[in-house]
Amino acid sequence: LGDGLKRAQHANRSVTVRGLAERDVTADLATWTISYSSTAGDLATAQSSVDRDTAEIRAFFSKLGFPASALHPTGVNVSQFKDNGLPSFTVRQRMTLRTNDIKRAEDAVRRQFDLVRGGVILEEGSGMAYTFTKLNDIKPQMVAEATKDARAAAEQFAHDSGSEVGSIKNATQGYFSIDARDSDSGGTWGVSDTPYKKVRVVTTVDFYLK
Repeated sequence: LGDGLKRAQHANRSVTVRGLAERDVTADLATWTISYSSTAGDLATAQSSVDRDTAEIRAFFSKLGFPASALHPTGVNVSQFKDNGLPSFTVRQRMTLRTNDIKRAEDAVRRQFDLVRGGVILEEGSGMAYTFTKLNDIKPQMVAEATKDARAAAEQFAHDSGSEVGSIKNATQGYFSIDARDSDSGGTWGVSDTPYKKVRVVTTVDFYLK
């Protein structure tokens, strides 16, 4: 009985370790929401000014080589208030650029002040966002890399304790995170994101020890 208990305890010996996998990727989708507005004493004048800005924005992206289908109006809002008893109208509109041409999108951000020089006043929040949409394509390889990293940690522990690593007793996959590759890559006015990302996952693995 005593020998059986010892064997049972030996069979249950295990070590819990974590494995890390990281990969640098480049975003494959760029989305730029541009907000702009105009205020005037009458609605027609305010709307006319916004229409002029819309034409300026379309011309800007067309000059950079974007197809007209890449730009879409995504919202419009009209508000009315009184200034010293006189009516005032504000027309606010949003246009969104959606493209898979990351290099061209970066060029557009670098040249955004051409819009300002053309008379378009970009409101706060008018920034480019870059998205990596192909996470499922690299998930299996990254989980395998994280598991391999965890086994290496377990083997070091086993070596220090005079044991050997056996099979996996239990494993838990952590959440995948996608963050900016360079922490200081943002910060420029109008740039809300960077196309260069770092994908990261941590797995927790229990290995039997022999």
